[in-house]
Amino acid sequence: MVLSALVVFSFFLPACGSAPTATPAPTQEAAAEVNTPAPTEAPTEAPTEAPSEATEPVVIRWFVGLGTGGNPEQIEAQQNVVDRFNAEHQDIQIELEIVQNDVAYDTLKTEIASGNPPDIVGPVGMRGANEFEGMWLDLSDLIEKHNYDMSDYDPATVEFYRDNNGALLGIPFAVYPSFIYYNRDLFDEAGLPYPPHKYGEPYADGDPWTVEKMAEIAMKLTVDANGNDATSPDFDPEHIVQFGYLTQWTDPRGQATLFGPGSFVDENGNAQIPDNWRAAFHWYYDGMWSKWFIPNGPYQGSDLLGAGNPFNSGNLAMAHCHLWYTCCLGDVENWDIAATPSYNGQITSKLHADTFRILKTTEHPDEAFTVLAYLLDDAAPDLLLVYGAMPAHKSLQKAFF
Repeated sequence: MVLSALVVFSFFLPACGSAPTATPAPTQEAAAEVNTPAPTEAPTEAPTEAPSEATEPVVIRWFVGLGTGGNPEQIEAQQNVVDRFNAEHQDIQIELEIVQNDVAYDTLKTEIASGNPPDIVGPVGMRGANEFEGMWLDLSDLIEKHNYDMSDYDPATVEFYRDNNGALLGIPFAVYPSFIYYNRDLFDEAGLPYPPHKYGEPYADGDPWTVEKMAEIAMKLTVDANGNDATSPDFDPEHIVQFGYLTQWTDPRGQATLFGPGSFVDENGNAQIPDNWRAAFHWYYDGMWSKWFIPNGPYQGSDLLGAGNPFNSGNLAMAHCHLWYTCCLGDVENWDIAATPSYNGQITSKLHADTFRILKTTEHPDEAFTVLAYLLDDAAPDLLLVYGAMPAHKSLQKAFF
C-alpha cells in the first residue's frame, strides 16, 4: 500500500486595533491611511515572517551501513529514493548518511553517545540490530495510528521482529533465503548430473538429495593437479586445484544449521553443542581433512579460490550461501541454484532478513514512520533490486519469481 501523511499547519496572526477617539478622528485617520505607506507595510511584514517558520521541514536522518547499502550502485539507488521523496514532500525531508560497514558500528555508537543519533537505521539484519539492543522504537502504536496495512506480510515474518516483551521493533522488508549455488561447467566437465532444483526431488540417480549424497558428489568434483578426483586412490591432497563444496561466508552456527536448527545456549542459559550440530562439525572436519572436498582457510584465501570469494573463482563446484551473494558473482558465468540437501529427513535453509528500524531517541516519531513506510512500500522495488533481496511483501513476490 501507499501510506500518505497529511500534516496541516494553521497560522494565527494577532489582530491590532486602536482606542476609540473623538468623532472627527476617524476621518483624519482614514485620510492618513490613503496618503501614507504605513498601513500597507504592516500586512506585508506579517505574512512573510509566519510562513517561513511554519514551513520549515522536519529532517529525518537515514543511516546506512550496518548491513548492505555501501556499494556504488546501491548508493545511487538510495540517493534517488531520497531525492524522489524530498521532491514530493514539503513537510519532511530525508537526509541520507552512508557509512562503510567496517566503521559503521563505531560511528553509530559515537553518534548515539554524543546525543546526535539518526532517526532511521537500515537496512540492518539481526546481528546489527542486536549490537544496539534496547535502542529500537516499538512500532506497534505508530502502525495503529497511521493505519499501516500489515496484511500483506506473512504473520510469521512479522512475529520474527517481536522482542521478548512483545514489542514490534521492525516490519519485514528484505528476505535472503539460502540454497546451493553450483557451477554448471564443472558438473559438465565431470560428466555429472546437476543437483535437483526442486525440494523433495532426488538426485538424478534416484538417491535422496542429502548431505551425504552432496558430499559424495563433491568428492567427484574435487580435483588435484594431475586430474584425479578425491575418490581416486591416486588423489594428491597437497596439490588440489578444484574443490567440491563450501558453506561460504558464514560462521560455525551457519555451517551447523545445514544439519538442522539449534543454539549454543540451552533453555537454562548454559553452553551446549546440540547433537545435530556436533554431527555437522564432524562432517565439515572430515570434508576438509580426510575427504578433501571442502577447502581449508588458507585455500579459501588463496588466489586459486578468488582471494576470499571461492565460488566466484570458478574453482569451486558448489557453495551454500544466501540470495544476497548474487552481488558477487561477476567472474563465474555459468552458474545456477539448487535445493538445499536434507539431514535425517529434514531440510533446513538458514534465512537472513533485513529491514529498517527507528531509534527510540527520535524526536519526530510520526515523521520517521512516514519515511519508514515509504522505504518499505514505494521505494521497495528499487531498493530490493540493488540489495539483491526477495520482497517480504507477499504482493511483490510473484513479480520477483
